[in-house]
Amino acid sequence: MPQTLTAPPSMFTPPGYATPPGGRPASLGMRLLPNSLRFYLGMLGSVLWARRLAGRGQFGQAGLSMVSEECLRVAERSGARIEITGLEHLDAGKEPAVFIGNHMSTLETFLLPCMICPAKPLGFIVKDSLLRHRLFGPVMRGVPCVGVTRTNARQDLQAVLNQGAEMLKNGYSLCIFPQSTRGREFDESKFNSLGAKLAKRAGVQVIPVAMRTDFWGNGRLVKDVGAVDPAAPVRFAFGPAIPAGTPPQEAQARVVAFVREHLQAWGIPCCAASAAAADAESV
Repeated sequence: MPQTLTAPPSMFTPPGYATPPGGRPASLGMRLLPNSLRFYLGMLGSVLWARRLAGRGQFGQAGLSMVSEECLRVAERSGARIEITGLEHLDAGKEPAVFIGNHMSTLETFLLPCMICPAKPLGFIVKDSLLRHRLFGPVMRGVPCVGVTRTNARQDLQAVLNQGAEMLKNGYSLCIFPQSTRGREFDESKFNSLGAKLAKRAGVQVIPVAMRTDFWGNGRLVKDVGAVDPAAPVRFAFGPAIPAGTPPQEAQARVVAFVREHLQAWGIPCCAASAAAADAESV
């Protein structure tokens, strides 16, 4: 029987966190490498560590949190300046929540668990192909996930509403990125209300989260392999919980307003949804 891992205490103290002044130094050998190469070597090491834990049956919530924390340190050692605010909202009640936020880069998926897992067990809604991926598959199958196709909207809706609601009732919080694709610009017309509808069905709270993660850029040939930009600050902001039972349209409007307000303050372009798109989402 595999030995159960125990996660160390959270590296964060509410209400926030900021990379230490002067950054987090890398080893001498790593400092000789370009930031992007240093980052990808460190992230690959973290993923391989997660795979080893998964192979031993040890990649549960503790493993997820520990690997995520190491990914955060890898980013800092590669020049990232990270700022997190609103952590006190994660501890306001231990009941599960649907975390809803914008989707700028893959960095969010790697870093969110070390912020959320110490307060709430966490699962994800992911493309089902990721569950079969040769590198990431064993890791993703080690944590609660709902797989979606991104090609069959009706099937995906039922999977999220049914399986997601069941996971929430079992005590797991869920992260949902309602945008269909990652992007630096926040286009409200592509930010659907599925997360708000799921929270209403399951009777749980919604916690909005705004994220700036364009430190990890998109690649030209392979989207997940782009240059890293130490000049782009990494920012996460968690908002106050929206109470369980809030009508989906109201919860959606509050999430969008929170995300928009923070992204605009951070200098990120935002595009408002048209009236027609808003009416369609309310149906």
